[in-house]
Amino acid sequence: MNTAEARKPHLTIARSETHDTLRNCVRRSLNDYFNQLDGEAVSELYPMVLAEMEIPLLEKVLEYTRGNQTKAAELLGLNRGTLRKKLKQYGLL
Repeated sequence: MNTAEARKPHLTIARSETHDTLRNCVRRSLNDYFNQLDGEAVSELYPMVLAEMEIPLLEKVLEYTRGNQTKAAELLGLNRGTLRKKLKQYGLL
């Protein structure tokens, strides 16, 4: 691993005693979700999980950029038009 990669921050829960990764938090949430189904049929899981992840991501990035969509799109690695489409999709515009 080069030095730039070593300095790259990892997504963790802020102020957590365990500094758990975002991936592990998602994994636990999905385990909880499946455990609560009690045999109920599931469909459209992928778009549901994406929405659960994208909405807070978009909200926090916009907060971080003080509502500047151009900066938010750049930070996310998205085209500004794609960002606006997602904001509209989730009722964030």
